Amino acid sequence: MKLLWNSDNIYILAEITDDVILDLHENGLDRYWDDDCLEIFIDEDNSGGNHQYNHNAFAYHLAQNLRVTDMGLDSLPGYFDSHMQSAKVQQENLTTWEAGIKIFKDDYTFGANPRQLSLGDELGFMVVYCDNDSSEQRENFVGSIAIEGEDQNRGWIDAGVFNDWTLID
Repeated sequence: MKLLWNSDNIYILAEITDDVILDLHENGLDRYWDDDCLEIFIDEDNSGGNHQYNHNAFAYHLAQNLRVTDMGLDSLPGYFDSHMQSAKVQQENLTTWEAGIKIFKDDYTFGANPRQLSLGDELGFMVVYCDNDSSEQRENFVGSIAIEGEDQNRGWIDAGVFNDWTLID
């Protein structure tokens, strides 16, 4: 994984090797976490804490068809496609994902403008690959950090498990 930034976006290049690409759920709002996808977690002010049904942080699921899903304030999944421009290239077992992600404040409401990024900004950040080769449920959850304890799936609720990331030159 490689990361870059400018005042408008955080950019991610992730290369994932996966021998079986599975996309079982045609409806991108139904059990999207059980399909193979890239998940990008961003806490714009690195405040940590709960973000399950609020925008203290975002847990963007980037699907095989490049739709972007996260939970909304209404506790339901929704599309957040306008938050990200993305592309992917599949060559045999290697998928190269590219994304430019706009950053939104924790008081985000639909239609809000993204905030500008500056040198020295501190964000919470984590990237995970959701992997499912053959079952009804996701089989693996491989991330940029190891989450200690029994509940290693806390990232979608608790921004306190993200890495601290400071924007530098």
